[in-house]
Amino acid sequence: MKKYIISNSLKGGLTVITVSLLTALAVSSCNWIEENPSNLVTDTSMGDSPEACDEWVTGTYSKWIYDMFCWGYFPRMLEFDADYISGPDWLFGTFGAGNFQGEPDLPDALWKGCYGLINRSLNAESHIAAMQSLTNAQRNNAIGEMRFQRAFAYFLLVRAYGDIPIQNAADFNQPRRPVAEVYDTIINLLESSTRLLYKNTDSDYRAGHVNAGSAAGLLAKVYATMAAAAMPEGTEVIIRSGAPYYTDGSGDKQYAALKTFHLSKRSVKGYEAMNATQLWQQAADWAESVIDGTFGVYELLPYDDLWKKANATASEFLFSVGTVSGNATYKIAVHTQYEGYMTATNSDFIQSGGWTGCTRHWYDLFDHDDYRITKGVRHRWRNYTQRESNSGFYYPKDEEYTIMATGRNLAGDWVKDPEGIFADGVNYYYSTDAQCLAFTTKYEDVTDDAIDNADANWPFLRLADVILVYAEALNELDRPGDAIQQLNKVRARSNANRASMGGSYPLTSKELRRSAIIEERAKEFACEADRRWDLIRWGIYLDAMNAIGGNDDSGVLKTRTERNLLFPIPAQEINTNSAINDNNPGWQ
Repeated sequence: MKKYIISNSLKGGLTVITVSLLTALAVSSCNWIEENPSNLVTDTSMGDSPEACDEWVTGTYSKWIYDMFCWGYFPRMLEFDADYISGPDWLFGTFGAGNFQGEPDLPDALWKGCYGLINRSLNAESHIAAMQSLTNAQRNNAIGEMRFQRAFAYFLLVRAYGDIPIQNAADFNQPRRPVAEVYDTIINLLESSTRLLYKNTDSDYRAGHVNAGSAAGLLAKVYATMAAAAMPEGTEVIIRSGAPYYTDGSGDKQYAALKTFHLSKRSVKGYEAMNATQLWQQAADWAESVIDGTFGVYELLPYDDLWKKANATASEFLFSVGTVSGNATYKIAVHTQYEGYMTATNSDFIQSGGWTGCTRHWYDLFDHDDYRITKGVRHRWRNYTQRESNSGFYYPKDEEYTIMATGRNLAGDWVKDPEGIFADGVNYYYSTDAQCLAFTTKYEDVTDDAIDNADANWPFLRLADVILVYAEALNELDRPGDAIQQLNKVRARSNANRASMGGSYPLTSKELRRSAIIEERAKEFACEADRRWDLIRWGIYLDAMNAIGGNDDSGVLKTRTERNLLFPIPAQEINTNSAINDNNPGWQ
């Protein structure tokens, strides 16, 4: 057997654990053990020991990296179809333009990867449950980890595809089940996990693994997803968006100001019969249980510490995926995609990558001094092709940063010598294409920034998410003061103006508070693959995407129709699963 050092994608973020795994760890979708020419190992020969249990658990978690993240499909298919995200058309491709069958590998990877994870966790749980060498606590915790993984996989699937099969190990030809039935399965798995898993304060808890608070936090998000989708048609949500450019008198492209759109919620298929009020109460109860310490101790990190590699296992990160720096098998493309890797370690020049960012309309949502744009957005950078010309890019093109970068105002008049962060003698300029976007700094801190497979971790669920879910639920339950209090926890961390019933950021109605919380989620979880799913659950996806009026900042087409509400089921699944005969509407 060969040693690999891999990372469990677990609560608390990235934890490096050395385990014994086979050279070909990720093989069939339902069994991670296969025959090895040099050492015959099968399911039954794994043994009965705490070490064998760890291998089953780690082998299941490895599915997130190998098969899902390592090929670069994740997080693209979760991220690229949203209003505030953008990048070059060659990267976003037909998928980013709304033709989800034009690049079938992307939506197919979500289906195949999640069902591979589900089947592997079922297999692992059956073996762990039969082990006699474990204490009850050890066995329960490992089973809880497997159930959390299945719940999370089903949650990704049901939001993306609607009615989906619920898998079992006996027969893989399962029919699609109604959305409500899938959520019953998710809830049962997670409620069981809250009882089985360690708390992060238990002595046997290992940092980096999912724990009871992870399951409770995901339950809160699951209930909030159902509740929002079940809200009545016509429920008002206000967004700020619009066409990105206008052409001035000289023919130059200029950014258009944000416009306000009052949207009416559309019915979300599969959720119509659900009771929104009851679901909001469940969301509030589960979120509160995490925040008040029922399942352990969880804290928001200070902003300056939030995205440091050293804090990847901090309690804010309830569930995240990561890997080991430079590992050729268990790799993740997040750093390359969002930041770019450098020509040499700690170099000033990007060799490749740094393609995906947010639009100017997203950037303009923020208060002037909000850390999420002053520190969380890259304001200057240089590609290796700019070394010889002593040039670089700056962002955004507004009066303040243009003067800092060039010494001239937007009218081209000389104001003063460049100063502040740009006082380095480099000639910075701005471009109106995908080269200049609001690029995040969330994934900059890695062990080696000069390699393609750097060890950035991907945050699937954070405490900030649970807090904003709580705020959202409290508002819908007519507790406005409490909702604003929770909203301000996230805003205070980022140095944003505090919301109130009056003052400089007044939220005087339920509609305003609802819209402010949804917008806060867009700001807080940018480049974390959350925006599309918020638009979908609130029934405003089509109107929000079409409010852009066609192409976004980079020229990516954002026009959408009804078929874009769901991903197409892979053709291979329809062809091989005798219980599925048709696809989602518009994808026949």
